Amino acid sequence: MVKNIQDLCDRVRETGYQIHLFLDHGHLEKVYENALANRLRKQGLEIKQQHPIQVRDEDGTIIGDYYADLLIEDQLLVELKTANALADGHLAQILGYLKSTRIEHGLLINFGSYKFQIKKLIKSEHPQKMARRAIFALLLNLFVPFAFFCG
Repeated sequence: MVKNIQDLCDRVRETGYQIHLFLDHGHLEKVYENALANRLRKQGLEIKQQHPIQVRDEDGTIIGDYYADLLIEDQLLVELKTANALADGHLAQILGYLKSTRIEHGLLINFGSYKFQIKKLIKSEHPQKMARRAIFALLLNLFVPFAFFCG
């Protein structure tokens, strides 16, 4: 088991990038899901594919069923895409999964672009934590592209 969530996210990101280099873009989402699950299992991680998620109303009534592509170590949800680019709807989807499962951390990975795309999402019930993370994410999005552009 991985000791902290950041290490787990790093391993998934690095493994996903290696798969992107090997397979390139152009395959169905299921191919990338199977490749990522296979390689992470080889690293000794517990992987659940097509993990069921139930959405419940405030009274507990089940109002919907979904399947997350991967649940890793029972602490990280991973949603995979094969789109030209990530869209707001993709982000909304994984945020909905995080809220429904009460899992705090998620990764959204897109294998469909020529460029490897990954986003880390954190769903927290603590508004102050969320505000600090949102500010950090905003600053990161502002300065990281500039650093690469200048670099």
